[in-house]
Amino acid sequence: MPTRLLHTLTGVLCNRDVQISHFMGSQQYSQLLSSCRTCTPDQRTKLIHTSISGYFQFVTFSHRWGVDEPLLRDVEGQSVYETKVGLGKLQAFCLRACEQNYLWAWSDTCCIDKDSSAELQEAIGSMFAWYRRSALTIVHLADTPDTGSFGTSQWFRRGWTLQELLAPQTILFYTQNWSLYGDPTSSNHKSDANVMEELEKATGIESRFLTNFSPGMDDARSRLQWASSRCTTRPEDIAYSLFGIFDLHLPVLYGESAEKALGRLLAEIISQSGDISVLDWVGTASPYHSCFPADISSYQTLPLSPSQPHTEELSLTINHQSASPTVPRKLHRSLAKSPLPQFINRRLTLPSITHRVTAIQLQGEDAIDAELYIQDPCIRSKVT
Repeated sequence: MPTRLLHTLTGVLCNRDVQISHFMGSQQYSQLLSSCRTCTPDQRTKLIHTSISGYFQFVTFSHRWGVDEPLLRDVEGQSVYETKVGLGKLQAFCLRACEQNYLWAWSDTCCIDKDSSAELQEAIGSMFAWYRRSALTIVHLADTPDTGSFGTSQWFRRGWTLQELLAPQTILFYTQNWSLYGDPTSSNHKSDANVMEELEKATGIESRFLTNFSPGMDDARSRLQWASSRCTTRPEDIAYSLFGIFDLHLPVLYGESAEKALGRLLAEIISQSGDISVLDWVGTASPYHSCFPADISSYQTLPLSPSQPHTEELSLTINHQSASPTVPRKLHRSLAKSPLPQFINRRLTLPSITHRVTAIQLQGEDAIDAELYIQDPCIRSKVT
């Protein structure tokens, strides 16, 4: 759970101690004390967990940052509902969260102390989990009119918003005037078939991933493609914004080049998963390592698929009568024991298996071509 949360009733930013104080003064706390007196120890533990989890349900905010967004120092010690220039979006967010009957809200603008490198590192490493654990994510599309389609919104082109779309179980989109997008009675746009169809078109991501996404390195190449048309204000953030999607915990080193940040991410994916599909890209090579692209946009092209074999190639078979049955088993054991690809000290190591070839038999046109090749006197004289 985030360290700081906005109290939606008062608009005051609360640290952990103040949050606990609110809970201890609440009706839920009184009911918990009363119920604990009459239950068993096991029941008490479950009851405490349920009561605290229910009280501290929070709403996360997703939006495209604008100019002069309110930071921690701008809202500390005062209510965001007080009339002040630049707080309109934050006020509307807290009000919508309150209307949905949630007491706590979190925004990436003012709930993180960005002057603390340690806190910023922790926040970036935890952000996917926070959006996943939130009871609701509210998305504000500042460039989408009430009657328009949200497919062209810049929100779909920003790096950080990818995980803010994938992580939540429940999400609601609001237009520029803070009207609920589409069906005004919707409680979760991930359960709205019409909105999901629009999301698929806007993002290029299948609905099964949008509604039930699991962080990790499965099909890493596709996840990189989802991010390939997105950008961030700070170039290195395009890599940092993917840490949660790949479930990786890497140092955040602001000031490093975007190429190095992306290279570190790709190297870690290969080292942990052995997935070398991330080497399938088209573009300029990175100065970090020539096996990696210099920019995330190099993954916009569709991944390569194995070419279909010709008819003659399909007819090639293993002569089971002449080959020992132990050969396939030995080959399988070699494959199973082969190490994963590794990227250590900027050196890419790929596993390989040597297999002795005892005979080659050509078929069809290849055999005829080979015979003509050998019969050519000029070629035969060079061979001999």
